[in-house]
Amino acid sequence: MDTLDFEQLVAQYHEPLFRFAYSLAQTEVEARELTQQTFYLWAAKGHQLRDLSKVKTWLFTTLHREYLGGKRRQVRFPHFELEEVEVELPVQAPPGSYRLDGVTVREALAQIDELYRVPLALFYLEDYSYNEIAEILQVPLGTIKSRISRGMAMLQELFGADRTTAARKVANG
Repeated sequence: MDTLDFEQLVAQYHEPLFRFAYSLAQTEVEARELTQQTFYLWAAKGHQLRDLSKVKTWLFTTLHREYLGGKRRQVRFPHFELEEVEVELPVQAPPGSYRLDGVTVREALAQIDELYRVPLALFYLEDYSYNEIAEILQVPLGTIKSRISRGMAMLQELFGADRTTAARKVANG
């Protein structure tokens, strides 16, 4: 076997490679992809094989390595259907859909107890860090984090799901 035509190679080894890929992958789609990838790699690198009598071994070894590499990628980067993990996704509003003007936010902030309002204002309006706020208010860091978290919960409760209605309620008192 001095030279090997690519089409001859595919005709000769496609069926056994596909059967091997199917035995590994257990799905027809994945078996087809593995077989195709193996022939692609042969087209790209097959010329490097010095002993053409080892073509079959090279093809099967390459297919097996591609399968194992795919499994490693699957473990590192698992694929989930959106419906399966929807509960775990953070709730995030589309950009610009819940923009509130500064006056509305300040009016809502005014309705929150001072204990929570001050750390919120320092953090969100004045851009102080938790540590700086703890120092300014002379309160432990954990207390600051807790107050900001509870204050945000109070603000979210004020605005609720329908923020435009809540904003009108806040504006109208």
